[in-house]
Amino acid sequence: MDLTRRTMLRGAGALPLLAGGFAGNLSFSALAQPAAAPSAANEIPPVLFVHGNGDHAALWITTLWRMESNGVPRERMMAISFTDPLARTDDKVEQANRSSTEDQRRELGEAIKQLKQRTGAMRVALVGNSRGGYSIRNIVKNGGGADVSHAVLCGVPNHGIYQWDEGLGGEFNGRGPFLRGLNEGESEVTAGTAFLTLRSDGMDKYAQADGRFVGKPGVPTGITSDGPALKGATNLVLGALDHREVAFHPRAFREIYKFIAGKEPSRIEIVPEAGVRLSGLVTGAPGGVVTNRPVSGATVEIYRVSPETGERSGGPIHSSQTGADGRWGPAQVEPTWYLEIVLTSSGATTTHFYRSPFPRSSDIVNLRAARPIGSADAGADAVVLMTRPRGYFGLPRDVVLLDGKEPKDVKPGVPTDSTTTLRLAAEEVGRSVVAMFNTERIVARAWPASENRIAVAELTY
Repeated sequence: MDLTRRTMLRGAGALPLLAGGFAGNLSFSALAQPAAAPSAANEIPPVLFVHGNGDHAALWITTLWRMESNGVPRERMMAISFTDPLARTDDKVEQANRSSTEDQRRELGEAIKQLKQRTGAMRVALVGNSRGGYSIRNIVKNGGGADVSHAVLCGVPNHGIYQWDEGLGGEFNGRGPFLRGLNEGESEVTAGTAFLTLRSDGMDKYAQADGRFVGKPGVPTGITSDGPALKGATNLVLGALDHREVAFHPRAFREIYKFIAGKEPSRIEIVPEAGVRLSGLVTGAPGGVVTNRPVSGATVEIYRVSPETGERSGGPIHSSQTGADGRWGPAQVEPTWYLEIVLTSSGATTTHFYRSPFPRSSDIVNLRAARPIGSADAGADAVVLMTRPRGYFGLPRDVVLLDGKEPKDVKPGVPTDSTTTLRLAAEEVGRSVVAMFNTERIVARAWPASENRIAVAELTY
């Protein structure tokens, strides 16, 4: 069944304005596939979170924290990082450091097996964003359904990003063999697994009728905002959320938890821990292709910084070097500290990540060096990026300010940009730069580009 934004706005139970800057009323009276209602959090099936194209496990940090804040034990959850997260141009043609649909299905199958063994559970729930939903559907349809109790598909282009006669080998082509195989039959879901889709009310850049969002302006894609919905699933529309927010926003968390647990969450906010331990994986981009392959010999330093100036408060509170497994940490921090995380690795840009406080522990604080300083930065003596991994910048929907100005490289309308760049002259090197997105505020410092350094104000929400 489809529940539109208009239908939901007639319901009861308003959510307060949250970190992403949205408020709205969400309710529904019936589910096409009601999930079983466990009586306690530890009876919820183990949950495995699956990221999208080019992404990694860390995008699920806030979702994991919210799950924990509702009593779901940390050891009953997992977030996968696919080795090669980017799709091939043609699914059947090998490309260096890119994966096929079969590669993804195989890796997800191993992760399911690992989570089942760790928890002793017979079945697990899968939650995926974007391309991650393809691997979920693939494994459920092709022999793995007995292991999967719930499948939650968030912003998944289930009928393609486009439906064109050219490029039929691409997995995002709705006319190609991969998606036709998943969608064939009277029902588009697999019996025995409860399916939920979450989608945007017209603000998902990969569910648009015009091809301008995939490089062909004016060419019809054959796709509408209904593209992520599936026949036979419970299909919910979450309003003006973007392609990533339908997975990572507090609104999305409510629906994910409710569907799997069979009841409303007791809270949406993240409950801080008294002490926080952080660790993660350092990954690289060989040949300019982002991967989740470990980088050895990388140095990670962490500093506590002033929330007002970004200046360091003394020496490093943590320093470690990665081994063959690419792991860094653990670092012990306080849940109120603003941090600067410095990543130095051979042949890569030294990256100074400025972060809001981490309210809870995480072992998926994954780090990848910023892009190289390139021709677009010519004449700049410092480069500062503001990035939003769990959503896009929406203008005029959001408050987006970098150094006191609305960025000119963020396009208005349908949100498509998750990074904005500030370039500074020599006299401004070393000064503070304020990055603001709605209620989240991070202060970075401008480092000299001549030393191959970039500062990144990385938003959490």
